[in-house]
Amino acid sequence: MNNSKRLKDALHFAENFAISSRLEFITPELLLVGICCRTNEFVDLCESYHVDYQKDLKEPIYGEMIEHVPDDVAEYELLPSVQFIQMMTIAETYAQNADKEEVDVPHVLHAILQLQDSQANFLLRSKFTGDVTELLRSIIDVYDGRELPDHHPERNDAEDETVFIDPFSSISKPQKWTELVLCVNEQLDKHNPLIGRQVEIERTIQVLCRRDKNNPLHVGEPGVGKTALIYGLAQRIENGDVPERLQGAKIYQMDMGSLVAGTQYRGEFEERILRIMKGIAKQPNAIVYIDEIHTLIGAGATSGDSLDGSNILKPYLEAGDIRFIGATTYKEYNKYFQKSQGIVRRFQKIDIPEPSQEETVRILEELKPIYEQFHHVRYQADIMRYTVELSCKYISDRFLPDKAIDLIDEAGAYRELHPLTKKTQLVDRKLIDETVKRICKISDDMFATSYGKNNQLATLQEHLSQQIFGQPEAIRQVVETVQLAKAGFNEPDKPLASLLFVGPTGVGKTELCRVLAKELGVELIRFDMSEYTEKHAVAKLIGAPAGYVGYEDGGLLTDAVRRAPNCVLLLDEIEKAHQDIYNILLQVMDYACLTDNKGNKADFKNVILIMTSNAGAQSASIGSVGFATSWTRGNAMLDAVKKTFKPEFINRLSATVVFNDMSREMASSVLNKKLSILQSRLKNKNVVIKLSNKAHDFLINEGFSERYGAREMDRVIRNHLNTLLMKEILFGQLKDGGKVYVERVNNSLALKYK
Repeated sequence: MNNSKRLKDALHFAENFAISSRLEFITPELLLVGICCRTNEFVDLCESYHVDYQKDLKEPIYGEMIEHVPDDVAEYELLPSVQFIQMMTIAETYAQNADKEEVDVPHVLHAILQLQDSQANFLLRSKFTGDVTELLRSIIDVYDGRELPDHHPERNDAEDETVFIDPFSSISKPQKWTELVLCVNEQLDKHNPLIGRQVEIERTIQVLCRRDKNNPLHVGEPGVGKTALIYGLAQRIENGDVPERLQGAKIYQMDMGSLVAGTQYRGEFEERILRIMKGIAKQPNAIVYIDEIHTLIGAGATSGDSLDGSNILKPYLEAGDIRFIGATTYKEYNKYFQKSQGIVRRFQKIDIPEPSQEETVRILEELKPIYEQFHHVRYQADIMRYTVELSCKYISDRFLPDKAIDLIDEAGAYRELHPLTKKTQLVDRKLIDETVKRICKISDDMFATSYGKNNQLATLQEHLSQQIFGQPEAIRQVVETVQLAKAGFNEPDKPLASLLFVGPTGVGKTELCRVLAKELGVELIRFDMSEYTEKHAVAKLIGAPAGYVGYEDGGLLTDAVRRAPNCVLLLDEIEKAHQDIYNILLQVMDYACLTDNKGNKADFKNVILIMTSNAGAQSASIGSVGFATSWTRGNAMLDAVKKTFKPEFINRLSATVVFNDMSREMASSVLNKKLSILQSRLKNKNVVIKLSNKAHDFLINEGFSERYGAREMDRVIRNHLNTLLMKEILFGQLKDGGKVYVERVNNSLALKYK
């Protein structure tokens, strides 16, 4: 950073004087002499303070110059002293913080006042008597061209330790304590009124009226109304609806983040808190409200120092003259606040539970006129109850009443931006539905099955049967399970369905999951459980424990469900996973909830959980043995399932769905489906293909087997058919489209044009 012209002049004088006097170092004292001799503003400053700069500054400095270079040294290099370097570094920092392009004389004088064991510092402090902060302001004024008054201050040693401020910063004058806090009583018209919460507010008033430990601590989940409770208390105080002890009380909100922001030097944060406390102590019947009070722990502390915001406030908490109200969440209370027992015992904990749906409906009805007036809309009758029900059903990671209020606010804002052609701008159920779908990322089809519009569910079995072949019983069980859940017959604290698909490979278990997710319009989340055969790998689903690699990454399963709470969750080949996975799934199937390694909960209430397994597939083909004619392949699979999985796991399943073996007829239907998909892709190339019966049979023979089902069908189509078409489309007669016939020639396929 460059120096200003007047600072350059002072530096030039100091350098020339040092060389002519054969001094070894250039020091802050020499620069102070240069400022005296080269800046008229400093002379004016000295006159204002009745300082004889010649006698009081220059002569004492000249008298201390003893480090001369011997005359027999012909050439030497003038070096800056350690304090000179320190002074210029501090001055440059001041200039940068003030967004100045140049370092100026006031920055240097401010830096000199920060130096320890410096003669220049001693001379300025001793000769310019009075408050040092006032001296800094005078330096600013004189170098800005303003006239100075005649100073006759008396020296006050108690103020010698004044916290120094940046002379060019926007906060060059200390903020009043009222500027560092917010008076809640004066902000009531900007905040929603408190509805209900009589028990909690009465308990708060009772604690405030105690003689000792009269500091309430509100602990509750985010969004349950902790801040609203404070504004409700302030409203009761303003209305006079409080005991005599609280009449006329003022609530001041103190934010730890704002107090720490902008502090640069040791002592500034503590000085702000003490300034606030001294100011509030002079106010009759004052109450301090600290939101996110856990930020007190460690606020303002330096490395290895135990002095933080909580320790500074301890004397005031203990005295009881100033009452404090704190607010935090259970997570932060346990993680930070509870560690400081000295602070915990000075507060009275008050739990703020989530309100019930009925209480939330009453809250929204009271807030309804406020939001109607703000958004210039009208909310449909009984829409508040409908909004609360939807918020509870689809928004699982937040709490009432906050999530319900957000819905009516969001819907009102949308209607204000997209007005109707009618005179009355109505917010109806349809708009609330659209708001929920947009916030929760729910498709139209999935949402329609939830509230009365069940056309899509009615045809679900038909649509699945058109895409999954030869599994009518499996499709029926899946559809009935989903319909029962949508009809409300499933328990409210369980997933929509927990299904186990059992059957040989290649018969359509995974495909049914894909089609089901597509038909319901939700995301398919698939985990290949063969990746979780090791015990430590299972931890990846909910996150690694603290201290292990991957702790910060979170859980793969919990994060996926939290991102898409309405989904089909497929755990493919579940029998290959480690046994610990079943303990995790027990919690999911029983309570529709899973907690990750950081304590965050993932809600599975709107999840269709499907697990696939090949257990019992080989024994199922044995069929009847001896006279046990009732022993079917389904019985064999179910018997193997009981041996593979724990009883408590099986008992929590909605259904165990057994898939049939793949037959040739089923393979033919699968082939036709895949050829239809291929034909739709070729349509963009204007290519039409037609297979002969022999070519069709060839693909079935190659792509189907009793052991692997139709799993090889895609590979066979790609190797025997797609490669032929590719060559013709790129280099042959199908460049511009056309119709081609596929026939079998010997042991392969060939294309022919007719």
